[in-house]
Amino acid sequence: MKKGLVIANVVIVLMLVTLVGLSFSNAKALNVKADNRVIYNGNTENNIVSFMINVYEGGDQVKDMLEILDVYKVKTTFFVGGCWATKNVDLVKEIYSRGHELGNHGFFHKDQDTLSFDANVEEIRLCHELVSKHLGVEMKLFAPPSGAYNVTTVDAATSLNYTTIMWTHDTIDWRDHDADLIFKRATKNLSNGDLILMHPTKESVVALKNILAYAVNNGFNPTTVSECLK
Repeated sequence: MKKGLVIANVVIVLMLVTLVGLSFSNAKALNVKADNRVIYNGNTENNIVSFMINVYEGGDQVKDMLEILDVYKVKTTFFVGGCWATKNVDLVKEIYSRGHELGNHGFFHKDQDTLSFDANVEEIRLCHELVSKHLGVEMKLFAPPSGAYNVTTVDAATSLNYTTIMWTHDTIDWRDHDADLIFKRATKNLSNGDLILMHPTKESVVALKNILAYAVNNGFNPTTVSECLK
């Protein structure tokens, strides 16, 4: 009888521990998503949207995108990875000289939700210093590589005076090399203040023309992320 009671008590305790653990885990996840320092969309009161282009490769496609953006007289935001920018300083300068905004995309494209506070700071700081050195630009927007962030990541970005930016629409163009699919993901239920994530791929270059045309024809004004946040 006593043995059975002990076993029952042990089972109950284990169940409680599991429930507490799950609750804590869920709370942490909810706290990250609910962190009001992380931006998923811009000002919904204005008919503006923004294309945030994350760059760690695809220099030729970046050049093609710049030409298309010029045709449509659109300025947007390029979030540059530090290790890519190191090898493509002239192209980073070209992006900026054409009136586009530069954002920070870390240095080595690490999943920053796995890093310590100091390691998070280092990833962001190295990219910042590189762009500051060559262009004299003090970037203020940080897009976590792979969208991987946690409270520590956001704390690190905030300590460096950065706003952490996510997205409203993910085209997943780095994986799905289909211009029609990229277009659909970028434009489906497009609304005021939406941030559309893209990368410099061949298919994204093709899709960009149609996405810009769709946005303009539907009364949206594509602009930089910073302008979209105002």
